[in-house]
Amino acid sequence: MDHRKSLLKTLEATQTTQLHLLQSLVRAPSPNPPGSTSAAASVLTAYLSISQNDIPYKIIAPQPGCPNIVSKFTGGKGPGSRVVLNGHIDAFPVGPNTDGWNRDPYSGDVVDGRIHGRGVVDMKSGTASLVIAYAALYERREELRGSVALCAVSDEETGGRWGTQFLIRQDRERWGGDAMLSSEPSGMTIRFSEKGTLRISGVVRTKGAHGAYLNLSKGAIRTAAAYFTEVIEAVESMPVNAPPEIAIHLKDPETLAAVDRAMGPGTSTIIVKPTVNIGTIKGGTKVNMIPDICEFELDIRLPVGLTAEEVLSVLDSIGQRYADKEDATITLKRQEAASNPSSFSPLDHAMVECLKNAATLAGGPRPVATPSMGATDCKHYRYAGIPAYVYGCSPLTMASVNESASVEEFYHVTRTHALAAWEVLNGP
Repeated sequence: MDHRKSLLKTLEATQTTQLHLLQSLVRAPSPNPPGSTSAAASVLTAYLSISQNDIPYKIIAPQPGCPNIVSKFTGGKGPGSRVVLNGHIDAFPVGPNTDGWNRDPYSGDVVDGRIHGRGVVDMKSGTASLVIAYAALYERREELRGSVALCAVSDEETGGRWGTQFLIRQDRERWGGDAMLSSEPSGMTIRFSEKGTLRISGVVRTKGAHGAYLNLSKGAIRTAAAYFTEVIEAVESMPVNAPPEIAIHLKDPETLAAVDRAMGPGTSTIIVKPTVNIGTIKGGTKVNMIPDICEFELDIRLPVGLTAEEVLSVLDSIGQRYADKEDATITLKRQEAASNPSSFSPLDHAMVECLKNAATLAGGPRPVATPSMGATDCKHYRYAGIPAYVYGCSPLTMASVNESASVEEFYHVTRTHALAAWEVLNGP
C-alpha cells in the first residue's frame, strides 16, 4: 500500500474543513505590534482538540497574551529523525486607516478562489497548512518512523525572542529537532537561505545658520543626502564571498528565473547583492533655517557571504571623511535587536529532494531552491545548527492593502508539507 497516496486522498477529502479553519484564523486578529495572539491561538487549539483529531498540546507563553502552541508525537515504527513544523500566528498590523480596503481587513471572505484578510499570506495560510498536515500525520503516527513536532508561535514579526528563539533555547532537542519545515510565503519555491539584516540609527551634526547663508554650512540634511549617496554606492558594490555551492547555484538561469517568478521581476538582480534602504529621515526646524541635526535609519540587507562587520567598516570610513573635510559629525548606532546575520541550510539536504518530490506528487510543478529576501524564524534554527526550509504560497500581496491568498495554493501547500515530512521520516 502506498501510504503517501492514502494520506493525499484524506487531505483532498477534507478541504472544506481546512478552508473553514483558515477563515476562522484570519477572522481572529493578531497584529504585531501590539502582539497579542490569544484569539488566533484559540482557533488552532480548538482544531487540535476536536474529537476527530484529539491531539494533545501545551501552551508555552513567556509573554502574557503571546502563547506558543506546541505538540509532539513519536511514530510507531521505531526511532528516527525528528521533523519540526513551525509557523507563526502573529501578523502585520492593518494600521489606523482602512481606506483602500475593499472589505473588512479581517473578513476571511472567499472570492474568485482567493481568501481575503490581513495576515492570510504572512502567514496564516501557511500556519493553517502546517497544523492540518500535523493532524494528518498524527492520525497515521503508527505508520511513521521517528517523530514530529508542531510549533505554532507568537512574536515572529518582531524577531522571535518570545517565540521560536525562546523554544529552541529552552529545549533544542524537542522543539528544534533534526530538520524544520516552514510554510512562509515563498512563491512555491524552496527557500534554503535568507539575507541578514543590519539596522542602523544615525545622526548627522553640522553648523546651523540662516537659510540664505549656505556659504557658512551645507546643513545636516544636505550632508546626510550626500552621505547616503556614498553609502549606497559603496555598500551595494561590495564583493560577496558566498560558499562555492551557493555562488554556483545562484548563477543558474533556472534559479534566477524562479526568483523573479516567486518575488517579482528584477528580484534576481539584487538577491545576491547587499542593498541599502533609507528607512527614515528627520531633520530641520523651519524652512528658512539651515538644520544643524538630521536623524536617520538604515536597513541594510546582507546576502550570504557578507558580514555586518565588513559593512560597518565601510560606513565608518565614509563617515570619517566627512569629519575631516566637511566639518560634520556622523554618529552611527547598530540596532542590535533588529540586526541578524544571514543564514543558510545545505542545498543537498534530504529535505530539499523530499520537498521537490512532495510538491510534484501534490499536483504542482517541481520547485527550485532559492534564497529568501526577507527574514523568517528559520534563522533561529540555522543559528542553532538545524537545517530549515520553507515552502509556501505566493508572497505578492503580503502586508498590502487587500491582502489575499490563493485557496488552491493553500490546499497544495498543505499536501506538500504532509508528504514531505512523511518522506523525510519514512523514505520515498
